[in-house]
Amino acid sequence: MKYSVVTFGCRVNQADSLAVEEGFRSHGAIAAEAEGADIVVVNTCSVTASADQAARQTIRRIARINPGAKIVVTGCYATRRSDEVVDLPGVMRVVPNDQKSQLMPLILRDLTTADRFGDGDRSCGSALEPGIAGRTAFTLCVQTGCAEECSYCVIPTTRGRPSSVPIEGVLAEVERVKAAGFKEIALTGVHLGSYGRDLQPRSSLVDLLERLAEESCEDVLFRISSLEPMDCTSEIVDLVASAGCFAPHFHVPLQHATNRMLAAMRRPYTIEYYCALVDAIRSRIPHASVGSDIIVGFPGETDDDFTELSSYLESSPLTHVHVFPYSDRPGTRASTRRDKVPGAIIRERARAIREIGQRLAAAFRASQVGRVHRGLTLEDGSLVVTGNYLKLRIPPGRTRNEWVSVRLTSEHDGELLGG
Repeated sequence: MKYSVVTFGCRVNQADSLAVEEGFRSHGAIAAEAEGADIVVVNTCSVTASADQAARQTIRRIARINPGAKIVVTGCYATRRSDEVVDLPGVMRVVPNDQKSQLMPLILRDLTTADRFGDGDRSCGSALEPGIAGRTAFTLCVQTGCAEECSYCVIPTTRGRPSSVPIEGVLAEVERVKAAGFKEIALTGVHLGSYGRDLQPRSSLVDLLERLAEESCEDVLFRISSLEPMDCTSEIVDLVASAGCFAPHFHVPLQHATNRMLAAMRRPYTIEYYCALVDAIRSRIPHASVGSDIIVGFPGETDDDFTELSSYLESSPLTHVHVFPYSDRPGTRASTRRDKVPGAIIRERARAIREIGQRLAAAFRASQVGRVHRGLTLEDGSLVVTGNYLKLRIPPGRTRNEWVSVRLTSEHDGELLGG
């Protein structure tokens, strides 16, 4: 049987998809492009209306070019609007997020023996290893669910209440992943900063990170994915700065730079708090990458609000930004507001912020020229990703998944070069 997994959205979805890949491989299935696969799993996102649309378009395209494929749809869009998804062409089954752990047994139950094993003499299964689905790093989900009340977000309704993997369970999975040969592990969660608050006895993300630092080896690097500003504590920053097993890389969503907009979004911090946080990160770890998320065109956003947002970003120490044009999510508080920003204005504001983000990224890259960083080789060994999230092209001669020391030498046609 040939399979394909198509993933939309965040690192949590990437972690879920990696588990699906491993399940298929353990049953002897062979990875293929969606065009030639017997079964295709589409792992959807629903953070924006465009994410929903992209999932629908992808499912229709797969059904059109591969009409014999059995399509299984999971993820947040499948959870939120299963009625829409089940009517799309080629869809064999819809699996909501709370049943994702049973996705593989459900698929196997739906398939015949011939579907499962084909007519060849292939191995009964293959092991987890770097390179699965083109991934050199392993994405490890240690927490899911969210109890925050951001006025624009549907994720609490699609992912449920916060739930954390106990520390001993995380450590056991880390050992398994290390034994499989992975040298970089990205720690992720729907609300990663809330890790451990639901456990008995209560724990915290700092507790988990300290245990990882105590028990890790020099050959493994942990990359901490997105942390809400109120969860990115000085203890975490100090730990990243002092322990060599953590990548100097932060992603701290801002969403907006005026307190009026932050209050409307129901974000539990101020712009002053955020500024102090990212300034402290930059002071403590000067070479760290610090990314952020920005929403433009939120209901009620005025020209003055947008000017303040642009002004802050232009002078900020951020190194990259992800821009999200606001779109209504049914059932959220923001969707009921009447002071919506016209679509044309939202698109123009998104374009302007993306340009600022490009300038911030270029300035960060320029600041790193001449510096030596530890990095992990990707693809055929000629691409390196550094701890501070720069991707450099190096001379051939290496293989995938090697640690190297690399100096950023120059930039050519938008590509960073190292040696």
